[in-house]
Amino acid sequence: MRRFTTIAITTAASTLFVASMTHASDTVVAMLPGRLALDQSQLPPDAELEKRGAKIGRIDVRIDDVFEGDKTSLSAPYRVVNGLHIATHDATVRQQLLFQSGEPFHRRVLDETARLLRDQRYLNEASVTVVRYNEDNTVDVEVRVHDVWTLSPGFSFGRKGGENNTRLKFADSNFLGLGKQVAMERTSDVDRTAWRLTYVDPHLFGSWWTLSTAYSSMSDGTEKALGLSRPFYALDSRWSANIGASDVDSAISRYSLGKRIERFEMGERLFEVGGGISSGLHDGWTTRYLGGFRYDERSFTTRLNEPNVALPDDRTVAYPWVGIEMLEDNYLSTRNLDQIGRTEDVHLGRSARFEAGFASTAFGSTRDAFILSGELAAGVDLDHERYLINSLGWHGRLEGGTVADGVFDANSRFYLRQSEHRVFFASVTASITSNLDPEKQLLLGGDNGLRGYPLRYQAGKTNALVTLEERFYSNWQPLKLVNVGGAVFFDTGRAWGQDQYAAAPSGWLSDVGIGLRLGSARSGLGNVLHIDLAMPLNRSNDIDSLQLLIETKKSF
Repeated sequence: MRRFTTIAITTAASTLFVASMTHASDTVVAMLPGRLALDQSQLPPDAELEKRGAKIGRIDVRIDDVFEGDKTSLSAPYRVVNGLHIATHDATVRQQLLFQSGEPFHRRVLDETARLLRDQRYLNEASVTVVRYNEDNTVDVEVRVHDVWTLSPGFSFGRKGGENNTRLKFADSNFLGLGKQVAMERTSDVDRTAWRLTYVDPHLFGSWWTLSTAYSSMSDGTEKALGLSRPFYALDSRWSANIGASDVDSAISRYSLGKRIERFEMGERLFEVGGGISSGLHDGWTTRYLGGFRYDERSFTTRLNEPNVALPDDRTVAYPWVGIEMLEDNYLSTRNLDQIGRTEDVHLGRSARFEAGFASTAFGSTRDAFILSGELAAGVDLDHERYLINSLGWHGRLEGGTVADGVFDANSRFYLRQSEHRVFFASVTASITSNLDPEKQLLLGGDNGLRGYPLRYQAGKTNALVTLEERFYSNWQPLKLVNVGGAVFFDTGRAWGQDQYAAAPSGWLSDVGIGLRLGSARSGLGNVLHIDLAMPLNRSNDIDSLQLLIETKKSF
């Protein structure tokens, strides 16, 4: 009997291995003459402040240490970690603020700033609050953030579908407290062994421009990527721009029943330049007009030890495109949904994005085609702490009256809060394809939702997956490092349609299991560590009766 077992060991709190020292400190600015604070017990409501035309006064930034407390209340190990940790610089926080002193006060802008800060991996929590109202009709604001340990050496080992995978990684998502990301890692899995170097500067020279670079040396090729972009960083942003290119040579594998059946080489050259304009936020909506040019060249060759593989035709798709994006300003801040013991910002508004382009031989394409893609999403608050979030996405090429490489994805997630420490979660996902490019497969298995089965187990033209979970959240924080939770789950899914390279789908597959969840409270390495035991309910003799999975994910 073949056994399919998944084991991964992730270092989530490597907090004692760096010899650098600095301390977070509050930003203290002296009160200017004539700016007398009124009785703060009568601080006007936000709506009243906006009605009065209040302006932003002093902005104080407070950066909390990794471990809260003073030298008398913290034990020695925690004081050592705080001392070794390089705190986020005051300027790193300030360059992400969406408001400045002298500008009109708007609670919406303060809330959006807090969401923007909470989205940074090197911060655990963030809040932006009015702390003082002055007689000159200004308000003083405190921006408070909580640092986490971001220097993360780590090692992981795993086994999925009878294949081992390992990762050795040294990364810092807040290099020298500047908010920059550097990483060096070595990975080995079923597809390849690789060394990878990455560097990301999300605020180049203190601006909203992002510089990203990556280089990989792989057992089956290389990867080089470079990008420069200025995103729509806020709902009221007026323009964006981006330019990027990548060059990747790697092996592509085809799978059947969790086993690799053949490989071939693919070279991929990508280039894109684009941008957008917007008139900003109006009546709770922002609309953005987009456009650009994309170039996607793919070439295919056989490997020396597999000369008889059926190769796709070389293909180039180059096209100008235009698009529109609409986003509703409707966010909910809550806790204990997809994270444990941290503030989460859930978008409950509606959003839409549509793109259309035309690939032509005049632009270097190997074929003429209309390129269509889009996304729709909508969140609904059903009252009594019940939330439903739906999304649709599609992309494909219209060539000669047929849809090529067409994919339609649908997802629905439902949350029902039963108590402060218990949530019922359900999700349904489905994908429908049409004439996928030959280097692609629609796969379903233990690596994308069917936790009781091998990775990439079923292949087809359509698939669906249903997940039901009872989630448990606790206030227990062992050694002040992790937030502890758990789950009981049921998964069921299947594929339909014959993949020309794989075995026919074998019908519905289901599993049940229990899991431990460890939410990262002090580290920027990963958000939630999953430790799951899953039992397949429809198994053949080559599948183990109990699967152990341990892996780090971004959510519960």
